[in-house]
Amino acid sequence: MEQVTESVDGLHWSKSSYSGSDGGDCVEVAVGLDAVYVRDSKAVGDGPVLRVGRDKWAAFVAPTAG
Repeated sequence: MEQVTESVDGLHWSKSSYSGSDGGDCVEVAVGLDAVYVRDSKAVGDGPVLRVGRDKWAAFVAPTAG
């Protein structure tokens, strides 16, 4: 995972379904060709964007055996 320094203007961002509508914790993700991008929706334009490799993202969101 690394912080992005280049423009991410062309990405389509989706807000997490777990984010509340009351302005609380909000995470947005966008899928690129080689990576997944993550940002805080409250800090769009001003806040950092993180780039995660697609394989790492898949491992992160994979269901765990339980």
